[in-house]
Amino acid sequence: MQQQWNFEKIAALYDKPLINLLYEAQTIHQQHFDQNEIEACALLSIKTGSCPEDCKYCSQSGHYKAEIEKNKLLDINVVVEKAKEAKAKGAKRFCMGAAWRSPPAKAMENLTEIIKVVKDLGMETCMTLGMLNPEQATQLKDAGLDYYNHNLDTSREYYPEVISTRTYEDRIETLNNIANAGLKTCCGGILGLGETKKDRINFLLELTKLEHAPQSIPINNLIPIKGTPLGDKKPIDPIEMVRTIAVARILFPTSKVRLSAGRENMSDEMHALCFMAGANSIFLGDTLLTAKNPELSRDMEIMSKFGMTLEAQC
Repeated sequence: MQQQWNFEKIAALYDKPLINLLYEAQTIHQQHFDQNEIEACALLSIKTGSCPEDCKYCSQSGHYKAEIEKNKLLDINVVVEKAKEAKAKGAKRFCMGAAWRSPPAKAMENLTEIIKVVKDLGMETCMTLGMLNPEQATQLKDAGLDYYNHNLDTSREYYPEVISTRTYEDRIETLNNIANAGLKTCCGGILGLGETKKDRINFLLELTKLEHAPQSIPINNLIPIKGTPLGDKKPIDPIEMVRTIAVARILFPTSKVRLSAGRENMSDEMHALCFMAGANSIFLGDTLLTAKNPELSRDMEIMSKFGMTLEAQC
């Protein structure tokens, strides 16, 4: 029988002595995964900037003045070349993001073509394009899309402090549309937004309440971007991130947990703790949409040092 979670049960996990928490998370992890294997994904911004949403952490919001190069939807040939480069580096999945509130109707044909050509390269495909209605989700699924990313970001209670142009229920509606269309769900959050420990626990609780458990859970560490309202946020205590990853692993034993944005300044020791906590997916490549990510050589050095390998490509 599936475990029924509530705030008190998740808080009890979160507050365990760290060594005990890591042991429990790693024990569960080894029951379902090779603990020395990491899934490699790549992420490309296929349409950058001028987003109408006001997410306070995002450089692509049209409400703020972050210094980024804005681009319309990339030509399909450019996307294919980037996907080929990512595959050559070891990426199994190619993720594509566009700064929209929701994809415009006129872009859907191009998006479906992009999905098809990337699939033809033998890669898994993922997109994050904002909110989707049921028809759009079905179109993307029919084109061959494997995953759709749509994060909850934070707890329901703290969410209004971060975003005002899209509600929490809007996000959940899109997640339901994704899953009902037969797409795999990629849904996680961002730590370091100014949230409390209670918010982190409630965020994890919200993930368990979704009608369909996410198959992929990215845990992002805020990268403060100059020009955004959260551009001067102090980093979260690294151990809080480790705890969040460990609890996510326990709550979702068979889901991939991605150590996502914010790795560039993480030490080897921090990477090791996150992997021990149950993270088994990363992004390869020196850029995540508009933010920095570790160079490939750095990730390969970490993999070698830890005796870990990248998961086999499709």
